[in-house]
Amino acid sequence: MTDISFPDMRGKLTQNRPLADLTWLRVGGPADYFYQPADADDLAAFMKTLPADVVVMPMGVGSNVIVRDGGLRAVVIRLGRGFNTIKCEDGIVTAGAAALDAHVARKAADAGLDLTFLRTIPGSIGGAVRMNAGCYGAYTADYFISADAITRTGEKVTLGPDDLQFAYRQTALPEGYVITAARFAPPKGEAQALHARMEDQLRKRDETQPTKDRSAGSTFRNPAGFSSTGQADDRHDLKAWKVIDDAGLRGATLGSAQMSPKHPNFLINTGSATAADLEALGEMVRKKVYDSSGITLEWEIMRIGEK
Repeated sequence: MTDISFPDMRGKLTQNRPLADLTWLRVGGPADYFYQPADADDLAAFMKTLPADVVVMPMGVGSNVIVRDGGLRAVVIRLGRGFNTIKCEDGIVTAGAAALDAHVARKAADAGLDLTFLRTIPGSIGGAVRMNAGCYGAYTADYFISADAITRTGEKVTLGPDDLQFAYRQTALPEGYVITAARFAPPKGEAQALHARMEDQLRKRDETQPTKDRSAGSTFRNPAGFSSTGQADDRHDLKAWKVIDDAGLRGATLGSAQMSPKHPNFLINTGSATAADLEALGEMVRKKVYDSSGITLEWEIMRIGEK
């Protein structure tokens, strides 16, 4: 990317910022530019000044992404302290896009509001909305009211469910938009019971998932079993981990990349894997699953950047 002339700004701009240390898999090359805005006004002004041909890539805590080894010819936007507040008022939970899912779940439970499904989901609220995150039969779309966002041209907008068109593990968020906050209307519950449920969820997660390894959560989407709105359909309850296991790929390796022996839908970096190693192992798994079952697995982990 050619050099860009930036105006005065209140946030922090870094050129050629390595991204590997910001992702859970600890891989990836640098971003041409990396911007941490001070607040929504600062972000809007920054976006407005960027030339139209400059790619903008929002990035959360790097929990569900592979940044390829060649890095990103883009301006990566990462939200920080100015975007992590959490408020619970009149039955509505309002969370900044940088607020961690687990923190939102706990704060909501304190207020007697049930967003417990978020407790074990890695990442932040912006990503949860963008990808319609869910588990235990509940999805972000189920409780979503609206989200604030900054458009690629620097306008502040509010997006409702119709704008985002929630589907299984995806939305129709326009390219270059950056979500800054979201609002939810969860069901009520008793605070102590909600916290107890989350503790049980954490215990079960630690028993079945490689939580101490370098992973990016579920690697592939479940191949069937969900409606277009993200709701579970018990008639077709087919799980990605099961078809990977049935293909004999539990524990499969490529260099230091591995499909977890504990949970075969978790791609892990056991040491010095590159992004290319991880992606190549994932593609090998997709091919072998298709060869053995005729099922085409779709990536759930985002893969971004140049090889």
